[in-house]
Amino acid sequence: MIKINDNFTRLSASYLFTDIARKVAAFQEAHPDAKVIRMGIGDVTRPICPAAINGLLRGVEDEAHEETFHGYGPEQGYKFLSERIAAVDYGERGIDVAVDEIFVSDGAKSDTGNIGDILAVNNKVAVTDPVYPVYVDTNVMAGRAGQPLPGGGWSDIEYLPCTAANNFVPALPTGNPSMIYLCYPNNPTGTTLTRSQLARWVEYARQNGALILFDSAYEAYISDADVPHSIYEIPGAKEVAIEFRSFSKTAGFTGLRCGYTVVPRELKGVDAEGRERSLNALWLRRQCTKFNGASYIVQRAAEALYTPEGREQVAATVAYYMRNAALLREGLESAGLQVWGGKNAPYIWIKTPDGLSSWEFFDRLLNDCHVVGTPGVGFGPSGEGYFRLTAFGSYDATRAAVDRLKRF
Repeated sequence: MIKINDNFTRLSASYLFTDIARKVAAFQEAHPDAKVIRMGIGDVTRPICPAAINGLLRGVEDEAHEETFHGYGPEQGYKFLSERIAAVDYGERGIDVAVDEIFVSDGAKSDTGNIGDILAVNNKVAVTDPVYPVYVDTNVMAGRAGQPLPGGGWSDIEYLPCTAANNFVPALPTGNPSMIYLCYPNNPTGTTLTRSQLARWVEYARQNGALILFDSAYEAYISDADVPHSIYEIPGAKEVAIEFRSFSKTAGFTGLRCGYTVVPRELKGVDAEGRERSLNALWLRRQCTKFNGASYIVQRAAEALYTPEGREQVAATVAYYMRNAALLREGLESAGLQVWGGKNAPYIWIKTPDGLSSWEFFDRLLNDCHVVGTPGVGFGPSGEGYFRLTAFGSYDATRAAVDRLKRF
């Protein structure tokens, strides 16, 4: 008989958002006339900006002619895009990131899940709680998580609670983890870390030989000057951190798929015999073996985002979603709910009222308001009693959802 990877059997039967989709489909079938407003999954609704469309068209035209045709591309990404990333996303903030430290991919979700390929299975993992499920589930698949705990979570993962009690600022680990996942601005809570708060994590990692896996997919939504856009704004971070970014939530690339990961050359690990190894070289080797690169035409679209027109259009898209976020936050606060987020991130994190559990609140909103969100417990044990709404819908749908929630 074929033997399977037993780690997969330890996962729940389905992904969080699959469960939500199944519940919504059952409700819609039973109530075909209900106009359901979906604010659960973090998918975007604004169309891809004109500059990126022009980039796509240029790429398609290139592929139509022998002299400009592109087949297999460099697994690390084309330099025409990596050079713009280095110059704009980092250079304009005074951060020195070299082109060969940038790895263009098909999205941050893939990279945050795949990065564990180059890291030992016996590394101890720490995550903020609540947490983006991919960080935990991919470590379960890899065999780092241990056994499921009765109250939720995994025996070999250190959970760092982020709740109203600590103002959603996690305490430093006590279990000496080697891999620490941080996402700021945070998904799902919409909260942030200040420069001094993030600096504590970098110092911790340097003192304890830990690696920070820093997901900054939502950095474009930051408006507060004291919130870093990149972990590399903190001195010494290039020695201890890998950063993941995405074009999905800024330029509408959730369907096109493009993002990138920065693995600094300064970043080192040790092998089983204690010899120092470059994580940059290991990630390049992994990508060359398992990945053929993001498509040429999509990378041309991403390159166009760095033109003056592209940057202006992306800023307009971000402003559109943040207008929704402000509408949501203000409306829910006026309805008497406790809310966080919505200021430096497109997510609203709600304290469920009247002692309702996360799933009870989900059911109430779906049945009474025809509004779909995400139960906080789906993001981890500390998410119980909370609920996430996204600002990625249309303005009209967001306004209608606020009106329904106020009446609820």
